[in-house]
Amino acid sequence: MLGPAAALYLYASHLSIETPPPSPLCYTFTVPASATQQAYSREEVRRRLGVSKRQLESWEKQNLLSSGGSSGDSFSFSDILALRTLVGLRKSNVSAAQIRKAIQAVRKHLRDVENPLTELKIYSQGRRIEVQFDGQKMEPISGQLLLDFDATEINKLLSFPGQNEGTSAASRAWKARREAEHWFEKGLDLEQTGAPIEEVIAAYLKAAEIDPSSAGALVNLGTLYFNSKDWKEAERYYRKAVEVDPEYALAHFNLGNLYDERGDRPAAVTHYLAAIRIHPRYGDAHYNIALLYQSLGQPLKAVRHWKAYLTMDPGSAWAAIARRELARIKETAILRGPRKG
Repeated sequence: MLGPAAALYLYASHLSIETPPPSPLCYTFTVPASATQQAYSREEVRRRLGVSKRQLESWEKQNLLSSGGSSGDSFSFSDILALRTLVGLRKSNVSAAQIRKAIQAVRKHLRDVENPLTELKIYSQGRRIEVQFDGQKMEPISGQLLLDFDATEINKLLSFPGQNEGTSAASRAWKARREAEHWFEKGLDLEQTGAPIEEVIAAYLKAAEIDPSSAGALVNLGTLYFNSKDWKEAERYYRKAVEVDPEYALAHFNLGNLYDERGDRPAAVTHYLAAIRIHPRYGDAHYNIALLYQSLGQPLKAVRHWKAYLTMDPGSAWAAIARRELARIKETAILRGPRKG
């Protein structure tokens, strides 16, 4: 049984060198210090921010809020900050899936950041998400810092006459990454519009062919084959993604799901643990490995991961399952009683 996320996609990748809008859309605001201690009702939050009941519940289920309405129907000031950012990003047509992947990636690259939506400035550049911290801008999925050059300036640098061999190589690399990103985004668009799977695969393959380090394209290829139950091809592309980036938590997580599905439990444990080592607050990995440890008859290890999961998702339907499993483990331990020496 797989938990809240089976095989996942990557929704953005690589360094962007397209011309940005004149000014990025940022979602920040200031309030009196006393407001940070207030609690806000669900109705007040919806009224102030213009958020529907369904939308608010969806964000809570996706664990996009730091406390998820931790006091029943009461929301903290931190939740208000996060919701303001979410509302702004959605108005810019940034999907909830993109936001969630970006948040997970920021937590991987900036491990001291508990809640990126409130601790960092997160904004959209067109359909992309960027993050600002310490006066620098970062593309969240890749973790790469973004240079403040527009496309015209970069093209001038790449085509500067008399460039040496090193500059020429850099020029080819830049152009390759641009073309690979074009095909990657085309693959995403084809998926979102329900295009034939053959066309989607072809787009991702083109991205990976142009830029062999395109781990995002490789992961998405693996997930397409995973969803088609072609385990051999799914494994091949997930493994390629790990070879390209051994510290890629999503690729390890998806391999864990693949091996779990195929019944190779030791391999599944290995890759779930790798994902958690890279990203200690990877909730879905904690959930899935907890289930796996229970099936392996290792309840103490399962308890550790159930508890870790609940610190990140205390209020969703998945959290209710986690609590139920913890109660079962406790009940089983009571029925067995203490061991004799």
